[in-house]
Amino acid sequence: MHGYGPMPQQPTTSRPSPATLTTVRVILVALTVLSCGLLGWAAMLRLAIVTRRPRDWFLLVVVIALNIGLFAFIMATPDDPDEMSDAAALFMMLWILGLLAGVITYYLYAEIRHYSALGAPAPYGAPAHPAPPLPYQQQNLAQHQQHQPQPPNPYTAPATPPTPKPAPQRLDQVRAELDELSDYLRQENKDSRDGEGR
Repeated sequence: MHGYGPMPQQPTTSRPSPATLTTVRVILVALTVLSCGLLGWAAMLRLAIVTRRPRDWFLLVVVIALNIGLFAFIMATPDDPDEMSDAAALFMMLWILGLLAGVITYYLYAEIRHYSALGAPAPYGAPAHPAPPLPYQQQNLAQHQQHQPQPPNPYTAPATPPTPKPAPQRLDQVRAELDELSDYLRQENKDSRDGEGR
């Protein structure tokens, strides 16, 4: 027991329920659309935390930079729409639409693919990958399996129990024995009477 210290717990990645995933996706997509792409970094931040891939962290930084640039561009444009040039309005519209399409499409694609690779959701509270047993647990398990009675083999035919004799035959046998006994007793009584008559 002294040779084995406490085993470090391995981080397990469990898959949330489909309802939770759908709710989170709808909220993040709605935030991105309603903010005209300025809150698109929230969806990318969740994706980077979930997948933990360097590419997603890099794309998060890119989206944040595009959001800062878009915010600065909006603040630099005049408040009166009539004073904004058509080229500036078109450029801002394309920027917003491109940011919306890129963030939403990539976020949904990458997250759905990530959770599909994890497989079916695990039961509530159960780890997706159980930790391997410790060496002394393996030894105890082997001893327990040795002492445990082996289950019967389903492929071997069980021995057929002897069929009991039918009840009527037994009754006939008992009746015949009783008849013999009564005949014997009658004969004894008759012999005893004959002896007394003499």
